Amino acid sequence: MASDTLLTENIEQSDGKKMYDKICKRILSNKKILAWIMKECMIEYQNIEVEDIAEKYIEGNPHVGAINVKTGENIYGMSTEDFNINEGKIFYDIRYNTIVPDKEGFIELIVNIEAQNEYNPRYPLLKRGIHYACSIISGQYGTVFTNSEYQKIRKVYSIWICRNVPKYLENSITSYSFTETNHVGHVKAKKSNYDLISIVMVYLGHAKDEQYSNVLKLLNTMLSEEVRAADKIEFLENEFQIQATEKFEREVHTMCNLSQGIEQKGIEKGRKIGIEVGIEKGIEKGIEKGIEKGIIASIVNIMSSLKLSAEEAIAAVGVPEAKRDDYMQQL
Repeated sequence: MASDTLLTENIEQSDGKKMYDKICKRILSNKKILAWIMKECMIEYQNIEVEDIAEKYIEGNPHVGAINVKTGENIYGMSTEDFNINEGKIFYDIRYNTIVPDKEGFIELIVNIEAQNEYNPRYPLLKRGIHYACSIISGQYGTVFTNSEYQKIRKVYSIWICRNVPKYLENSITSYSFTETNHVGHVKAKKSNYDLISIVMVYLGHAKDEQYSNVLKLLNTMLSEEVRAADKIEFLENEFQIQATEKFEREVHTMCNLSQGIEQKGIEKGRKIGIEVGIEKGIEKGIEKGIEKGIIASIVNIMSSLKLSAEEAIAAVGVPEAKRDDYMQQL
């Protein structure tokens, strides 16, 4: 019965975490928040105002991992899921199209944003980021380009927002991309022909840290489990001039409530486990004590019936040498 209750609690906690993650992704998909992430993580937007990025350059509404696709198809753009017959499905947290002004008009980009609560999930996150970006590149075939129209391939950004990271990584942003290296000669290819993948690792700290950039300050506060919902809304409006809609406010409140609920359930579960472990230890200790008393009774009987000394009787019942002094004291 106890194990059934624990199983139910595990399922409830798991559902709570899934809902928390889902709402967290929806909050991150707010265009104004995305614009701040893009301005500080994507070189193409460094000199563009956040307001313009949000209003002019993010195309349509960013989609959060919820759309299904048919088996065997590569879907790009409005979907957050790719399927490759050889690799299986990939579910993206957030994926959307964006454009940026260029001398020749506009450059079209694809942005993937992943929110990661666990920094070290038994494999390097950076390699997973590369895999995601490459999948989005290959997924453009049949939608963005066909046959040999490789010139149409769009650059992909995969931005990973990581919480609960080691201290040495906190409050840092690092990007990884292709570069040109001349081993012999001085060839200069057009950068847009090879600059097609950029992985950006955003390592968060805590809400009260002295952040090194606006976006770290924004994300540390919004994703903090210690900051109240009302304070997050006020922070957005005062620090980043982001006016929260009713829906957005509800989601922030829900996220904070879920966070508190998950934490409380975790504490309760920890207490229960502690009690259960304590009972187990007590039973083990009791069994050990019972065995000791039985051995001592056997030693006393042998001493009495066979007229042996304590040392001889202890040896006769097979008590290990390391424990013989303990039994002598108890006798």
